[in-house]
Amino acid sequence: MAAEHAAAAATELTPNSYIQHHLTFFTHPLNENGGFWSVNVDTLVTTIVMAVLAFGFLYAITRRSTSGVPSRKQAFVELTFDFINDQVKGIYHGESKIVAPIALTTFVLVLFLNAMDFLPVDWMSTFFGWLGFHNWRPVPTADVNTTFALSLSVFAMMIYYSIKVKHLGGWLHELVAAPFGLKPLWMSPLLFVFNLLFNLVEYISKPLSHSLRLFGNMYAGELIFMLLGLWAATGVAGTIFGGVLNLGWAIFHILIVGLQAYIFMMLTVVYIAMAHEGH
Repeated sequence: MAAEHAAAAATELTPNSYIQHHLTFFTHPLNENGGFWSVNVDTLVTTIVMAVLAFGFLYAITRRSTSGVPSRKQAFVELTFDFINDQVKGIYHGESKIVAPIALTTFVLVLFLNAMDFLPVDWMSTFFGWLGFHNWRPVPTADVNTTFALSLSVFAMMIYYSIKVKHLGGWLHELVAAPFGLKPLWMSPLLFVFNLLFNLVEYISKPLSHSLRLFGNMYAGELIFMLLGLWAATGVAGTIFGGVLNLGWAIFHILIVGLQAYIFMMLTVVYIAMAHEGH
């Protein structure tokens, strides 16, 4: 009898277990014996699928574009292109012609990944449960690994453009000589250390803030949806009240999803533009 009660208690769904279940990744270790290195399969698969859908949609629209009266979809895509191109021109004044496409790619990809948060977590959990995946998180940008991978890609482009524009010697000189300089000569060893530390902090903080801002907002949004959904466990009144709150948060979340994609894109352009400038 005691064993039956223990088993029932173990299988009973509590608010803590409900949230923990939806916050658990489908993780596959790279080493069969365990260890630190592992892959969040749900994040990787969802990112690839959403990237194919996003850029497949843009490719299909551009293939069907016409110089005459555009369709609604073509007009929407053209407005998006023009908007992002104007934003890039206002920040980046270099000669590279791929900065605007990089900004567009970043914005569209992050927007589609963020938009996965609109799908009800219980519906997604049930669907993937039918497929045999009992732990599947559908929002890639709520995984810090995704946001860090994106921000490190931007960081790599920033370093690349810094070396390309200033050459390796100029970039290394800026690393140890800016912003305080190296004069007077008798203070140059101390200034060398201060300059290097100052620039290292700046370089490290960029990918950290870039990634954690997006991750924090999307993780919090996902968690709030779950907390509001728990109202349904309190009865009919709680279900109605929770449904109203969920609807309100979903409407507000539309702003967050788009705004975070826009901020991530703008910071990408800002960091690339800064790589072309000196202290």
